[in-house]
Amino acid sequence: MKRSYRVTNDQDGQRIDRWFKKNISNVPQSLIEKFLRVGKIKINKKKVKSSQKIKLNNIIEVFDLKLNTNNKKNNYIPTKKNIKDNVSSIVYENEDYIVINKKSGIAVQGGTKIKSNLVDIFAKSKIFEKDKPYTVHRLDKETSGILIFAKNRKTAQFFTSLFRLRKIHKIYLSICHGEFKNKRGELIHNLERFEKNKKIIEKAITQYRVIEQNLGFSLVEMRPITGRKHQLRKQTSIIGHPIVGDNKYSFFGKSKKSLMLHAFEIKFLINKKKINFTAKIPKYFHDFLNSKKINLPGYLKSYI
Repeated sequence: MKRSYRVTNDQDGQRIDRWFKKNISNVPQSLIEKFLRVGKIKINKKKVKSSQKIKLNNIIEVFDLKLNTNNKKNNYIPTKKNIKDNVSSIVYENEDYIVINKKSGIAVQGGTKIKSNLVDIFAKSKIFEKDKPYTVHRLDKETSGILIFAKNRKTAQFFTSLFRLRKIHKIYLSICHGEFKNKRGELIHNLERFEKNKKIIEKAITQYRVIEQNLGFSLVEMRPITGRKHQLRKQTSIIGHPIVGDNKYSFFGKSKKSLMLHAFEIKFLINKKKINFTAKIPKYFHDFLNSKKINLPGYLKSYI
């Protein structure tokens, strides 16, 4: 059985995988990739990749798909408390986007093994009654701090282009194991990751500055120039200073502590106007610094 769909004005310019998730079924990305690869989803009778953008009046053909409607991701329904707690984390809002101070321990998006996630939570809030939340960048589940959600596709595309052109600058605060010999520098590594059993090597660049260190721990300001997956966590581990609480890349064994990585500030330009947002430092982060007698400099104390 084949179903055909004509692309409308409001769908023009969307990626085919995102169109499918929104209009057909919110299945895992890997399943959509498979459907496209074997020709179960076509545009104008041609096979395309998941990154292909659809155009007005394109004909999308969807062939006899077996969809798992019991996907855990689709079954997640946030409670009123979930919604209230996360809406209270908003630090800025206008008609085009919101900025939140994300808590550690909650994923940005759902997945086959992830239930609670910010996209589903905010989608049920009054803020997104007219449209869904659009992710324009991500933070790891364990990472806290500044995160932006767009309220419409046009704004999402705008932020996505800024990130692609490296016109958005982020500053992270981290607590690392060990004391650095060089108080500032630039980390450059070729990082490996695997996608569909294929090894991919990507160049990662991060600038860092040690703010304070004591008793075998360092408070470090980190500015990623590139945006690779787990970049800061991988690079600090490579140089022998893994981030405290990192149970994936640290060689200090399992830790019950929260990951001491906080997205502190984000900066960008809109219509030549400088925009920046900061996120208050989590209590557990500050408590750990106190336990190691590491003092926050004056400019950070107001963010406790």
